Amino acid sequence: MGVRGTLAPREYYHIYNRGTDKRKIFLAKKDYERFLALLYLSNGTEAVHISNYQGSTLMELLELERGEPLVDIGAYCLMLNHFHLLVRQREENGVSKFMQKLTTGYTMYFNKRNERTGALFQGKFKSKHAGEDRYLKYLIAYLHLNPGTPNYPYSSCLDYMDRGRAEEKLLNKKCLPEYFPSPKDFLAEMKEWLSYRSNIKVEP
Repeated sequence: MGVRGTLAPREYYHIYNRGTDKRKIFLAKKDYERFLALLYLSNGTEAVHISNYQGSTLMELLELERGEPLVDIGAYCLMLNHFHLLVRQREENGVSKFMQKLTTGYTMYFNKRNERTGALFQGKFKSKHAGEDRYLKYLIAYLHLNPGTPNYPYSSCLDYMDRGRAEEKLLNKKCLPEYFPSPKDFLAEMKEWLSYRSNIKVEP
């Protein structure tokens, strides 16, 4: 458990990784936005070279054609030295293809920006199968409350609260069971989870 293995199509997975030696992988707002752009552009059958769109805003990059998605992204959260994704694999090896493009693209960007070389992430991405309904719902709360507030800008929490952000295009909320009938129900449940968040322990 917790280490990447054979991932099955149509199944849900918690995907995560951290910076090597627990180093910070996001140093500025621009870094978070580049990762979000790559989260969208890497998740497609068409190759999109983000270097061809220098100066484009995140909103503009989220409008580019990327082909068919490799995975359905149900939730995400970017923290200072690690990230979490909740995905459903759409096709065989979809997660691996997506993650290779995402982490390679971000590492190249980060290393160039910070004049460094070598690995940025702590080995291969880690994955944990979310095969049970109870655990899947638990993961949605855990990912969104990892920062300690529902209003954190670099997670999908605000998109489940219907804030009308461009970042909502990263998600396929319909890929998840309808646990929250309305944004109000979602926020109420997140606040309930937050009240005893200190007892939640999921790697990393």
